Order: sequence, then C-alpha cells, then structure tokens
Amino acid sequence: MALYDFTAKLSTGREQSLAVYRGEALLIVNVASKCGFTPQYKGLQALHAQYAQRGFSVLAFPCDQFGHQEPASDQEIAAFCDRSFGVTFPLFAKIEVNGPRAHPLYTWLKQQKGGLLGSGIKWNFTKFLIDRAGIVRSRFAPTTAPEGLAREVAALI
Repeated sequence: MALYDFTAKLSTGREQSLAVYRGEALLIVNVASKCGFTPQYKGLQALHAQYAQRGFSVLAFPCDQFGHQEPASDQEIAAFCDRSFGVTFPLFAKIEVNGPRAHPLYTWLKQQKGGLLGSGIKWNFTKFLIDRAGIVRSRFAPTTAPEGLAREVAALI
C-alpha cells in the first residue's frame, strides 16, 4: 500500500481519495477540540496558509481515543474549527488511530514511522510529514508546535 491508495471520509461525509494530494507535501495530524494542544490549530492553519500555494496541505483527522477530548459530531467539529481558528485545510471525519478499529491510513503511517515509545499514537496532535512522493519523512510528538515545522515543510516543497 501507498499513501495514495487510501480513502477517508471528509467531515461532510464525502469519501475522499488521498490520490488527490499526489505531488503535494502533507502534514497529517490527529486532532481534538478539547485538548491542551487544541490551540495548535492556529499554527496548523498558519502553516497551511503559508505554503498551500506551493503544494502543501495539512490533513486533520479528529480522534476521540485520548481522554474523550473529541466528543462532538463531525459537523460540530468542523463548525468549531471554522469559528475558533478559521481552518481552511481539509478536515476529515472522526476516526480511531490505534487499536483494532484504527483507520487503515493510520495503521500504515505508524508502520512507516514509529514513535519514540513504539509505533502507537500516544496522544492528540501527533504529526506525520509526508514528501511530494508520498513517503513519510518525519513523525513529530504532540508537543512539537506547528510553527516549529516551517523549515521542514519548506524543504519538502
């Protein structure tokens, strides 16, 4: 499997092939609205806005597996992101990132780049940086602020 073989539902419910992102650098992030890291949406939006015209996208995947910090519906999450952070990057439907019901994309991402303490996602706002060829180049902990990734993103585009 390769990145572009996966599909995922957008927050609107429409199935989206990741093949539409072929040739772009991507930052794939599991997100939550009631997390201490939720303010990172602002930095994610800033990165997206700064580099979108050069072939970069942030892809956000809400997840409620960590401390029940994403209890809302997909529509409520989208409204919150728009209202609170002016998010313009793709927001997908809520998924699981660990366990037997983990979305296949996340199973693949974890196989490509394990974390410091194993391959499982440890918390919200874990980030995977993907190059234009669909190769996972880096994995960043939730504590890594999006603003700190500008140099890595710029190097891939």
